[in-house]
Amino acid sequence: MKQLRRAFLKLSRLFTNSREEAELAREIAAHLALLEDDYLRQGMAREQARQAARRAYGGVEQAKQMHRNERSYQGMAQTLQDTRYTLRQLRKSPGFTITAILMLALGIGATTAIFSIVAGVLLRPLPFPAPDRLVILGDTLEGSNCEMCARPRANAADIRNYMRDTHSFAHLGGYQHVGYNLATTGAPESVHAVRMSGEVFPALEVAPLLGRTFTQAEDEQQQSVVVLGYRLWQSHYQGRANILGTTILLDRKPYVVIGVMPRNFEFPLVPGHVDGSELWVPLRLQPEEFLAGQAASWEFRMVGRLKPGITPEQAESDAERVAQATVRAYPAFMRSLRIHAAVKPLHEDTVQEARPMVRTLFFAVVVILLIACANLAGLLLVRSIRRRREIAVRLALGARAATLLRQAIVESMVLSLAGGLVGLALAATALRLGISLLPETLPRIHEIGLNWPVMAFALGLALLTGLLCGLAPAFAAIHTSVNGTLKETGRTGTTGSGHARLRSVLVAAEIAIALVLLTASGLLLRSFEKMRAVDVGFRPEHTLTAIYGLPSYQYPNQSSIDTFDEQVLRNLRQLPGVEAVGITSVLPSTGDYEGPAITIEGYVPPKGAGLNLAMVSLLRGDPIQALGIRLLRGRTFTEADNAGSQLVALVNSRLAQRYWPGQDPIGKRFRRGMQETRTPWMTVVGEVDSVKMGSPDERTQDQFYQPVDQTALSEGDFASAGEVNADYGNIVLRTHAEPEQMQNALRSAVHQIDPQVPLYHMQSMEHAIAGSEAPRRFNTILISCFALVAVLLSVLGIYSIIAFSTALREQEMALRMALGCQRSGVVAIILTSGVKLAAVGCVFGLLGAVAVSRLLRSFLFAVSPFDPVVLTLAAVAMLLLALAASALPARRASRTDPMMALRGE
Repeated sequence: MKQLRRAFLKLSRLFTNSREEAELAREIAAHLALLEDDYLRQGMAREQARQAARRAYGGVEQAKQMHRNERSYQGMAQTLQDTRYTLRQLRKSPGFTITAILMLALGIGATTAIFSIVAGVLLRPLPFPAPDRLVILGDTLEGSNCEMCARPRANAADIRNYMRDTHSFAHLGGYQHVGYNLATTGAPESVHAVRMSGEVFPALEVAPLLGRTFTQAEDEQQQSVVVLGYRLWQSHYQGRANILGTTILLDRKPYVVIGVMPRNFEFPLVPGHVDGSELWVPLRLQPEEFLAGQAASWEFRMVGRLKPGITPEQAESDAERVAQATVRAYPAFMRSLRIHAAVKPLHEDTVQEARPMVRTLFFAVVVILLIACANLAGLLLVRSIRRRREIAVRLALGARAATLLRQAIVESMVLSLAGGLVGLALAATALRLGISLLPETLPRIHEIGLNWPVMAFALGLALLTGLLCGLAPAFAAIHTSVNGTLKETGRTGTTGSGHARLRSVLVAAEIAIALVLLTASGLLLRSFEKMRAVDVGFRPEHTLTAIYGLPSYQYPNQSSIDTFDEQVLRNLRQLPGVEAVGITSVLPSTGDYEGPAITIEGYVPPKGAGLNLAMVSLLRGDPIQALGIRLLRGRTFTEADNAGSQLVALVNSRLAQRYWPGQDPIGKRFRRGMQETRTPWMTVVGEVDSVKMGSPDERTQDQFYQPVDQTALSEGDFASAGEVNADYGNIVLRTHAEPEQMQNALRSAVHQIDPQVPLYHMQSMEHAIAGSEAPRRFNTILISCFALVAVLLSVLGIYSIIAFSTALREQEMALRMALGCQRSGVVAIILTSGVKLAAVGCVFGLLGAVAVSRLLRSFLFAVSPFDPVVLTLAAVAMLLLALAASALPARRASRTDPMMALRGE
């Protein structure tokens, strides 16, 4: 306790130093006065007595220093003194101070903002207890050649068998995203919901805010209960505490509210800031979901919590045993499928799509920070060179090199901390304004923010930046030549080749780093341009779409669904200005869809080939014309293509070229399923353009189209009793008017038939395409903004170094002009020095751009990472900017008055 009190007193005395120093001076003066009085009484003269007293007392300054060491921590005291000295010096140079702080604020702020995204998306653990024990379980289909199929999925039989027969999971359950129509006091609203096994909530180990969650027993007993999300509870039920026991209508069926989840609970962790789950209901698997048709549809996912001591590899081996037993129980026409169980950590499954983009953004801001650091180091180096005479005088008077080194680093630290604080404010502003602009591929967006770990990162970054930036000028200061500097007069002195080389290296490094980012920006811009030029296969202008869903409770059979669909089409055709209208099960540019396996008549697949998969679109009305998809051969569907006629299909050009290259596909036949599957043949009656079902830069899929009325017949063995189609789909309306002007008319046409059917995601097809381009647009814009900032910082660095070097060479230029050199020659000398630095930086920058090409490769489309046009234009742009940055110092140098400059000698 005594030691702690002493330490506290030492710390407190750091802030009362002036008073302590005054008291110390008075005390020493009193001691000297007493000694002097003693010697006076011994008969000495006053001057002799004063000298004898000082000899007897010893060194005054040594005594003061010993006292200081006892009363406080001298290292901290000296640092505080250096900090006060630095603040006085910076106040005298406001231009330098503001420039340095703003440069660092830009670098640290951008890095902190992007790090908050990295921390929220990649680094922060999932918001569940022991998240490393949570895994995704499902099947992967070997030979599917399908990106979506590579992610673990499950069907109803998988959920039942994995939950029953695996032994590696403490809790395990299945879930599925669904949409429900929620009855409200006004028009019904579509809500995002999750069908979920009762075991999922125990696996996640998150307690509800109110009430309870449903159990596995309630799931198996088909209980109609629901757990509300916090946002839905607040927005629709005003956060009422008595919500428990209330009945709500989902798809016009009653459900009893038994619980409300906490504010931050989210599951599944879907990407983006929309489509988050708003409520959860029991999975309640139905008998028809176990039939043959549904067994080949992996529409579910599974999540589980591993038992203590069980690794994901052990769990996967356990699940593989169950998977093979499930395959053996498949119908004969499915036993050729090669299915394997896969276990993947939930965190990895959540962030796998976002990881490349976030890493690239973090790389970009690190580049910005490096350029800002190089600029600050250059400015501090210039500042130390300008103060070299002051430093030389201090060294000559006995100042220690360690003291000068400490003062230089303290100055850099003060600037860095100030830049860090301003950078934090900029990062907070950027996140508040820009979080809504983040692409939908990012999960857990609501967790992105400036929390304590992020602020600690910013503080550490500021300190590290200050230390690194202060080293170069600090060592330059302590290596100042005292004799050489003091012999200099006026402005004739030079700073030595060492300092000049260091300044040149810093500028060349800035240019090289900026060129890497500028090249990346150019490649992304070129990729975006290529993507925008892709033919999407349809005409999006003047096309309006909306999604509808019919509740099974009100529309239980195909007949009732057909009646609704036909009435909707009839109402829409009667609207003025409508050119074509139809309904399709899938919509171009809205996402990548899976499809069934198909068998082509007469086609022999290569040895080792996987499944022949194709996406299917079910059509009613004329969505081909409504979407503006070009018919290449044959015809589209007519009213005669119904359940009682020959099975027909349209194919896209990609499917036709793959299976019938160089042939007319009209009259060719194919069927759903594999070779052993008993399904009827469909005859191709038309070939249409291949359309992009997702983003224009995604791979075009094989696709075929069927009339809705023939779907059940074409499924053969896969067909299920009571199966319905077109109870959910996309209404497509082509009109002569602007799509936005037809929204109310479309809504009215549907509500005339059933006012309880909501329409959602109503948008023009141009808006849908823009949405599919959003991730690439976001990457391109952000990287381009970073590249612009990097280039501006580099140009500022070039200008400052060239301007300073020119000022140092003022008398050299004056002498050249006095000896006959023309002003244009002076300009050429200065411009040449700037271009040389830029050329060296461009060489290393191009090498760096090539080195990081692997990082960019996955973000490029139809563009090589070594694109000569982009590399050349980026290098030329940097050279021209360096030339422009050198022009102003060159102009100033050419206006030097030789007489005035030489007179200063």
